[in-house]
Amino acid sequence: MLEIKNLTKKFGDFTAVENVSLKIEKGEFFSIIGPNGSGKTTIIKNILGLLHPTEGQILVNEKSIEEDPKKVKSKIGYIPDEPKIWSHITGEEFLFFSGNLYGIDNKQIEKKIPELLKNFNLKGIEKKYFENYSRGNKQKFTILAALLHDPDLILVDEPIVGLDPQAAESAMELLNNFVSEGGSVFMATHTLPVAQEHSDRVGVLHEGKLVETGTIENLREKMGDPEASLLKIYHHFSQND
Repeated sequence: MLEIKNLTKKFGDFTAVENVSLKIEKGEFFSIIGPNGSGKTTIIKNILGLLHPTEGQILVNEKSIEEDPKKVKSKIGYIPDEPKIWSHITGEEFLFFSGNLYGIDNKQIEKKIPELLKNFNLKGIEKKYFENYSRGNKQKFTILAALLHDPDLILVDEPIVGLDPQAAESAMELLNNFVSEGGSVFMATHTLPVAQEHSDRVGVLHEGKLVETGTIENLREKMGDPEASLLKIYHHFSQND
């Protein structure tokens, strides 16, 4: 599904991501964990084609984002950490706009919107402008837009920031359902309890380097602590880098 081969991204003399390689299978929920500034968002933006690798290759369904960007991007949904959306557009208009970008006709979008709105109980506010939405409601519409075109892969950057507990639970349920139906999720987060609860595998990112990957059980075995929390796992492997 997603394969990253020897990804390095430099900004001048600064290396944000160094020689990262990983593979995510169809129907897998993969989380990459690390503090702010560790390179998580940089990796996501390279997968999206918003940044170009200094070195390395990124494949989605065995197609290169560099060589066939339109085809690859059509299979990806993106949930950013900050919902930056034009204020003078309604939630409904935003969903139509997002769907049209992926070539979905208005009749299909119109049919999908009521079901999408049910996920966060947004019915009744979809015709209001984004400038009148709370940050949480902006994020909810962003999540729904990422699902609208039935992607194969969803990239998530801190999915529950700004969401109340009930909405956060609904968001993670949506992502888990997506995975159970054969989709793949690549989630970047420093909210470790969320990663521990929902991930099939995790990758430990430290100062731009992927220092370890595996299931929680695998990582516990490697460090010799069968009860270790993900926080303890992170500290162990990042300090051993």
